[in-house]
Amino acid sequence: MESKPELSTEAARRAPVEQIPALVHEHREDVIRGLLENPLFEEIHLCLLLGRPDLTSVLLEDIARRQEWRASYRIKRALAFHHNVPQTIGLTLVRELYANDLVQLSFAPSANPALRHLAEELVLVRLAQLPPAQKVTLARRGSPRIVGALLTEGGTEVLPTVLDSPLLNEGHVLKALARVALPARIVTAIAHHAKWSHIYSVQLALVRNTQAPMARVVSFLPNISTTDLKILSQSNSVPSRLLPYIRRELANRMQHGKIPVQGSESR
Repeated sequence: MESKPELSTEAARRAPVEQIPALVHEHREDVIRGLLENPLFEEIHLCLLLGRPDLTSVLLEDIARRQEWRASYRIKRALAFHHNVPQTIGLTLVRELYANDLVQLSFAPSANPALRHLAEELVLVRLAQLPPAQKVTLARRGSPRIVGALLTEGGTEVLPTVLDSPLLNEGHVLKALARVALPARIVTAIAHHAKWSHIYSVQLALVRNTQAPMARVVSFLPNISTTDLKILSQSNSVPSRLLPYIRRELANRMQHGKIPVQGSESR
């Protein structure tokens, strides 16, 4: 709605409570400022106002500096999520948000990019404290960094969603498999996954991983190039129990001249 010509800052300052919900949609900033000084203007009205995407950063800064409003968590959250909030103020507000709101802010498309990044960092710090339902949401909608961290954490309820996430990439999987203390359940899940278990670099990493299921790893060997098998047969990083199978595969190729269908030699 357009501002009425007769409406003034003073009129907004003295408006009765029943008119306030309509006045928060006024486009003239002087009217809004008058409304903010109205003694009947309450938190519920301010939350309604902060839902407007057209508020200026100057106005938002003035609101944020009012201690009586900064004491309200609802107001702090609304300010942090507003894309025009001054970055310095926003960075302070984000650090005061609860974990659930940090999760939402980390993938809120309209939020300030710097605030989204900070929210992502704080989510990563608090990841272990989040309930499984929030982790599943992050696996579906979070950033690639968060999805990669969720893979390394490997919660039972979240792992299938993480492995199927389009945000998870080959680098995340290889980095996880390179971790010495990676739980066996994560290695096993990767080894049996329909997508990741068919990627050559992941197969190589699984061959070197002491936690990988033996039968599954042995099934990869026909796909591994002869060059890589020779390297693996001399490597200290390969589990000793797997070495006889690698040498047998090499011997078969030497005897029958078999060449793997997949692998670095066929690419």
